[in-house]
Amino acid sequence: MERSASLTEHLGTAIPKLLQMIEVSGALITIDAMGCQTEIADRIITEKADYCLAVKGNQPTLNKGLKAFFLKHLENDFADVEVREFQSNEKGHGREDFRSYYLCKVPSELPDAARWRGLKAIGISINNTTRRSGDSIDVRYYILSKYVSGKRFASAVRDHWGIENSLHWQLDVTFGEDQSRIRKGHADENLSTLRRTALSLLKQEKMAKCGVKNKRLKSGWACDYLAKVVFAA
Repeated sequence: MERSASLTEHLGTAIPKLLQMIEVSGALITIDAMGCQTEIADRIITEKADYCLAVKGNQPTLNKGLKAFFLKHLENDFADVEVREFQSNEKGHGREDFRSYYLCKVPSELPDAARWRGLKAIGISINNTTRRSGDSIDVRYYILSKYVSGKRFASAVRDHWGIENSLHWQLDVTFGEDQSRIRKGHADENLSTLRRTALSLLKQEKMAKCGVKNKRLKSGWACDYLAKVVFAA
């Protein structure tokens, strides 16, 4: 289910409305940095769920506080605070990924903490990637309304980005999204919504024994098949 977030309906109101439309009680909801907003956190708690929100520059004070906290305690291996952690190491496709996840209770000195309803924990994920072409590191920060285990935190983060990466790959393969150069006005946003809607419809159609890309082509060739896709007939 998707609800368009336009200038007239900001994510801060669109996502809370979506959360009211679906059953989320008991779930741990992960949202990327664009959705890291107090209104969204508040609605998640109201719906009796928990949140794991990525934090970036759109929350500058909070982001700065998280960076300072983890920089300090990573240097002394969390000797002064309680920490829950999890590590994983994966090799394949010409690369090796060593991932570390650390979760701590919210420190009293964390700036902006009082603004976030139900805030219980803060986390960091560090992904060190080694390829033949060189090494890279990716660091992400999170706030959570539940002090889960290190393994559960790692699973939430990995599952979220796995879904994001899979969706992006499917949109690129099926619709050539990465090659799109449409940027005028809200055209890019509108096309993105249409692509995701079309992808959902194509994936739900089970009669044709072929991939999503071929289903899209078949929809353009045969009006009767297009009707089946659109109306689930």
